[in-house]
Parts: sequence; structure tokens; C-alpha cells
Amino acid sequence: MTAAEGRTAPDEPPPTDAAALRSRTLRRHRGPIALGAFFLSLHQLCEVLVPVAIGLTIDLAVATGDVVALAWCVGGLALLFTVLALAYRTGARLTLGVAEREAHLLRLESAHRVLHPHGERSGLRSGEILAVATSDADQAASYARAWAIGIGQVTAIVATTVVLLSIDVPLGLGVLVGLPLMLLALRFPAARITRRTEDKQATAARATAVATDLVGGLRVLMGIGARRDAALRYREVSDRALTASVGAAASNGVYTGLVTAAGAVFLACVAGAAGWMALQGRLTVGELVIVVGLAQFLAEPIKGLGLVGQLFAIAKASARRMVRLLGAPDAVTPGDRELPTPLTGEEDPEEEPILALRGAGHRTLDDVDLTLRRGELVGVLTTDPRDAEALVDLLSGRANEARGATTVGGIPIEELDLASLRRTVLVEEHGVSLFEGTLRSNLVTGPDHDETRLMTALEAAAATELVDGHPDGLDRPVRDRATDLSGGQRQRVALARALAADPPVLVLHDPTTAVDAVTEEAIAQGVATLRAARGGATLVIASSPALLARADRVLVLREGRIHAEGTHTRLVEDDPHYREAVLR
Repeated sequence: MTAAEGRTAPDEPPPTDAAALRSRTLRRHRGPIALGAFFLSLHQLCEVLVPVAIGLTIDLAVATGDVVALAWCVGGLALLFTVLALAYRTGARLTLGVAEREAHLLRLESAHRVLHPHGERSGLRSGEILAVATSDADQAASYARAWAIGIGQVTAIVATTVVLLSIDVPLGLGVLVGLPLMLLALRFPAARITRRTEDKQATAARATAVATDLVGGLRVLMGIGARRDAALRYREVSDRALTASVGAAASNGVYTGLVTAAGAVFLACVAGAAGWMALQGRLTVGELVIVVGLAQFLAEPIKGLGLVGQLFAIAKASARRMVRLLGAPDAVTPGDRELPTPLTGEEDPEEEPILALRGAGHRTLDDVDLTLRRGELVGVLTTDPRDAEALVDLLSGRANEARGATTVGGIPIEELDLASLRRTVLVEEHGVSLFEGTLRSNLVTGPDHDETRLMTALEAAAATELVDGHPDGLDRPVRDRATDLSGGQRQRVALARALAADPPVLVLHDPTTAVDAVTEEAIAQGVATLRAARGGATLVIASSPALLARADRVLVLREGRIHAEGTHTRLVEDDPHYREAVLR
């Protein structure tokens, strides 16, 4: 196992830009890349020697009629082709292996970055992250292989030039001067390939993200009759991806055509010059065969350098997208302080609230004061979904640029150790995330697998029919993303999972939007009863009258500020805005 294979991607510092990522790729695979480049260069050197060997055979054996020399020449050609084939096979395996290993490491890094407890703020949607971790990882990894291929092509051109110089100096100098000028001119269209490829990858990732969202919500879209609008939306982003892909393919095609045409013109010039020299008697028949053969062969490394230019351009575009994910800042920057335990049960009135926001501000929120004590159930009504999302960010510790103070157990949330914070505060967001496995595996969040606890949580979430109505009970299978469950069932399973975790502080964001009124009433009663029995503090961000009616008090969050506070009954009587928002 090489050093690169034995080293895991998370041990590497994240690259700061595309150039740093590409340099790191070369460093961590330098051994296999060097060996691959050596064998590919040996293969190209053998390719150069083929027309040389044929020319020498003509001059030394065919022209002289020497049978012994002919036998030696044929044997030499056989040996030459053997080395040529083995060198290519070895070099190709090494370089392809490097590209595959680097792509694997990049995928590991991508998964590590996305799944890190601190989270990431790349701004990429889940479908875009999938595209970066697959397509972009493969294309960025091709940079290492491109270097080995490029070294082999340069070796072929240098060897060809040396042979031509040994036959005729002016001819060799013409190749030596003309070839760099041609390659320099071909650099300009390569920049266009980079831009087109980056645009193609970005639009394809957006199309993947939209498709992922639509497939995940297909049942809901069909239920509300929005399938046609969803299809039109996907068609629009898909058309943009198609246009960008065609544009990138067109740029690649034009570039390939330019490289081929330039190689043909260069070949014609060298062959024409060699033919003229042969007519003048400056070249023998064998030397003419060598020159024409090398001129024909020279088109291949020229075309190969064009391919290397394409690979560099594509790898550069994908490396930029990889860096956007790998170098993304943390969503959470925790401290190292631990919370005291236990944080449930009766609370001393003089003690700090278990959860408090004082003058807190984040995004749309401004100067919000909120307290939550042990055993208390507090409801929050928000008239703007953005306020709810900002509040969830504050309570989960993701608001790194928040104003004011957010404390848990009297300790500022930014000073808390992340594991301690997660044990104490569980934020169950509105978006449901369930996984392939069983109902039990989706409910268990820690070492406690007590079935009674799970059934109690399912009962409080009004979800016991998922167990009672299936022969496997808690071990009933669940498909990926729980697509075999309805939206309401998925929401209730996620709620039961949060209740089974039994955290000291539980924050619920719209936990009943996908259930009917009767089920919502049962859930409200179950959540209030279970949390009160366990002495946990609960904050419910919702507009459900059933949930808010069970709250000890309700806060009305409007235009980023707390505008009213009281019981559900009093607010319905006194606050027309609250009454309009809640009573349905």
C-alpha cells in the first residue's frame, strides 16, 4: 500500500483554492505519478525509435542485401515492440490508479466535510453536493493523470527533435522552434474550455438538486396538483444544463479540431522539407523514411498535448467547485465548556433559565428576549417563516454572527462544547430526515434501545399504528428517505424520535403540518403530557392552535421582534393578529 492509499483524506488540511488542491494532488501521489510518467515516457521513446529502426533496416540491410543484418534488425524490432507494449500497459495502469485513488480521497473528504458535526456553509444544495462529490471529484482527480501523460508526450517530442537534429540540423531547429509557437497559440482556446466546463458542471449540479427535491416531494406535489408546474421548473433548469453542456462540448470539439489541423499542417511542412532534402541528396532513402515516419508520428504527441490541455482546463474548473465545498467555513464554531447535569426536574426560581435569549438578533430577528425553564412548554408564533428559521439557527448554535446573547444553563451557547450542547438541546427542524433501515433504527438515537421508551414516544406522537398495523412491529422495513410512508407518517416518526431522545431542552419547528386536525390534537396532548412527566423544557415554534393551547405561555414573533406574550386563550381574545394567524 502506498502512502497515499494509507492516508485518509480527513487528515489533510482543506485546500484554500483550486491551485492548492491540484498541488496537493501531485504531492500525495508523487511516487506513482513519477513511475507512471517514466513508463509512459519509455513507451513514447520506443514509438520514436520505431521509424528510426525501420530506416536503419533499409540502409543497413535492405539496401545492402545483408541477410544477417536483416535478421538482427527484425529481432531488434520485435524487442522494441515488446518493450513498447509493456511500458504502455504499466504506465497506463499506474496513472489510471492514481486518478481513481485521488477521486476516492476527494469523495472521502467531501463526505467528511458534509457529515462533520460542525457542519458547513458552502451554500450548496444536497443535489449540488452530490454532483461535486461524484462528477467533480473524478474530473479534478484527472489532473494527476494529465501530468504523467503530458510528460510522456513531451518526451516523444524531445526525442523526435533530437533524432531530426542528428539527421539534419536546420530540419531539427525548424521543429524545435515551430512546435512551441504552435502550442503557445493553442493555449488561448483552453481558457474558454475552463469557463464552459465550469458553467456546465454548475448547471448540471443545479439540475440534479432540483430533481432530488422534486423526487423527494413527488407525493406532495401530486396531492396538491402541482406536478405540471414542477415538471416545467425542472425542464427549465434542465434546458439550461443542456445548453451549457452543448457549449462545453462545442468548445472541446473546436479545440480538438484546431489541434488536429495544426498537427496536420506541421506534419506537411516537415515531410515537404524532408522530401526536398532527399531530392537534393542531403538525405538517404533510410533517413527520408525516418523523417517522414517521425513527422507522421509527431501528430500523435501534438494531439496528446491538446488532450492534456483539455484535461487541465476541466480539472481546474472542477477543482474550483471542490474547494467551495472542502474549504467552506464551519456552520458551528463551538467552545469547550461542559454543561452540568442533570438539567431536568424542578428548577430553583433563582437559577438561570435553562434556555435564554437576551437582546438576540440574527438575520431577520432583532432584540429578541425569550426564556425557557425546566418543565415548561412555551409556544412561539411567527408570522414570517424567515423569523422561524432564524430562531432555529440561534437555538441550534448555527448563528455564528448572531447579536446579543443566547445561553444554555447560563453559559453562552458559543462557549459550549458541541457534544454537550447536542446532549442538552435537541432542535427537531421542520424538514424530516429518515433513512433506509427499520422503524426501530430510525427511532434510536443513542445507546438506549429500550422498547418501552420507543413505544411511549410513538404513542405521544400518535404513530402507534405504524407498529400495530405491521407484522414486524418496530422492525418493519423503511425505504430510503421513508418513501413508503406518507408525509404525515414521516413527520410523526421524526417527532417520536425527538421525544424518545428525551433531551433536557426540545425545540420543535412545525411538527404537525402534515397531519389532520384529529391527529394534531392527539399529538399536542401526547407531547405536553410526556414532556411534563419527564420534566423537560419544550419550545414549540408553530401556528397550530392545538399545540399552542397546551403551552404555558405563547410568544408572538412578528417583524423580527416579540410583540406579545400570554396564554393562548388570552391572546385569542386580545390580539386580532394572533387570532387571525391561529384560528383556522
